Amino acid sequence: MAWHQVRQAPVVLVSGTETVLAERAMRILRDSLREADPSLEVTDVVAADYVAGELASVASPSLFGEPRLIRVTGAERANDAFVDDLVAYLQAPADDTTVLVRHGGGQRGKRFLDAIRSGAGSGVEVVCAELKRDADKYDFAQAEFRMAGKRVTPGALRAVTSAFSDDLAELAAACQQLISDAGDEVTESTVDRYYGGRVETNAFRVADAALGGRYGEALITLRHALASGADPVPMVAAFASKLRTMAKLYGARGSSAQLASQFGLAPWQVDRARRDLQGWTEEGLARSIEEVADADANVKGAGRDPEFALERMIGVLSARGR
Repeated sequence: MAWHQVRQAPVVLVSGTETVLAERAMRILRDSLREADPSLEVTDVVAADYVAGELASVASPSLFGEPRLIRVTGAERANDAFVDDLVAYLQAPADDTTVLVRHGGGQRGKRFLDAIRSGAGSGVEVVCAELKRDADKYDFAQAEFRMAGKRVTPGALRAVTSAFSDDLAELAAACQQLISDAGDEVTESTVDRYYGGRVETNAFRVADAALGGRYGEALITLRHALASGADPVPMVAAFASKLRTMAKLYGARGSSAQLASQFGLAPWQVDRARRDLQGWTEEGLARSIEEVADADANVKGAGRDPEFALERMIGVLSARGR
């Protein structure tokens, strides 16, 4: 199951390399158990330092019968004693006890991993793989606001995801900041007020203006971004990202949902790319992709003037590659 679908079970395996998602899943499980019974007793176990018999000891019934959550961290570095005891525990899990095992990846502990995945002990697995697609990062941000009960506009979601698309931890922190400080609803202007100086946000604004044929606006926004300390390299990367999406969708037919699923995009990305494609030809796209490739090389050292390379690229793209 996905990180936000985590639910109570005798044994819950939280696997995968994405630490942010794993922490979210573990927090959701703890909070849901505590909401069900505030007397929940939480015990932490480090798998690498585990002492034989420790699991049975902490899982044994308490004097007052409180429900228990045993959080095991670092299971990818577990010692042999922990592996043996967890495999044995899966044969007869304790009542009113949830054992939460965090495994960051690798083959260490394969015996208990295979056992949980086969359903031993009624265990479940929550997979927290790295988020690579923009659509997945958008969904993550959306879930952050939804779980907090905070209204957020689609434009605000797009803006904050674009601003922090390279680092999920930063994206999570930005969402939490907006949730904490903003009013009843987070809008695009809210995101701009907090994070308008982000290079990625400025880069996509420049790209949006240029691809929409608004050369003057694109040039002014570019110069403002550069004056604010923007790096030309991610500026070009923003153009490349948007052109790749446009090239994927050029001539594609189907609903936004169908195309989003087919190409690994969010529906709003499909809608945006379709708007951006108005007035473009296949030849114009091809020339623009070549121009972006040239600009990328120039801003990375092949040319003498990165700013001139950016301005030239914007001129070509604003003319839709003509």
